[in-house]
Amino acid sequence: LSVVICTRNRPTEIDKCIQALLKSNDTDFELIVVDNAPDDDSTEKVVEKYSQVKYVKEPRKGLDVARNTGARYASHDIVAYTDDDVIVEPNWIQLLKTSFSDPKTMAVTGLVIPVSLSTRAQYTFEKDWGFNKGYLPKIFDEKYFAEHVDIGVPVWDIGAGANMAFRKKIFELVGWFDERLDVGASGCSGDSEFWHRILAEGYHCNYYPYLFVHH
Repeated sequence: LSVVICTRNRPTEIDKCIQALLKSNDTDFELIVVDNAPDDDSTEKVVEKYSQVKYVKEPRKGLDVARNTGARYASHDIVAYTDDDVIVEPNWIQLLKTSFSDPKTMAVTGLVIPVSLSTRAQYTFEKDWGFNKGYLPKIFDEKYFAEHVDIGVPVWDIGAGANMAFRKKIFELVGWFDERLDVGASGCSGDSEFWHRILAEGYHCNYYPYLFVHH
């Protein structure tokens, strides 16, 4: 399993994220930090402290650009993504490895829990537009796609980019993240658009709340 963290100008956050990942129960994974169009070398200096972490500088600005770069550098069959402002649980790696038993499963997402709800803005975001997709597993498959395709498949319900993973071969089957989308481009939805393509090709996306992280 390869873990990709895309970051830009947030050295303090990326340091905490790396530390949490390195405390995982299962330490048999590759960790890649993609430094996206940085203004300085502060992130690179943080990553240099960790000999087991691979540092990649991507000069082209854009979250989906960085996601694709991370996938291209990944060495393993599963590519997982989390954000620089996320703290993963110690069993996150271990559970991710068990979540692709069905060969039709090409994408997996998990529960994203807020670190705190101490401000009105945090509360409003979590109440009206949070990343929490519920506490029951969900399978998004051919039936789900067919039931919604005529009016628009609500693929944003599948999960959040802060906690997602893919079989690496899906990039060969359906293409890469659309670099016209997300931060640095149109605003958002690069992950949702990618899940839509996966479903459209007849593969599955699974949501497992036991894969939880703190955002």
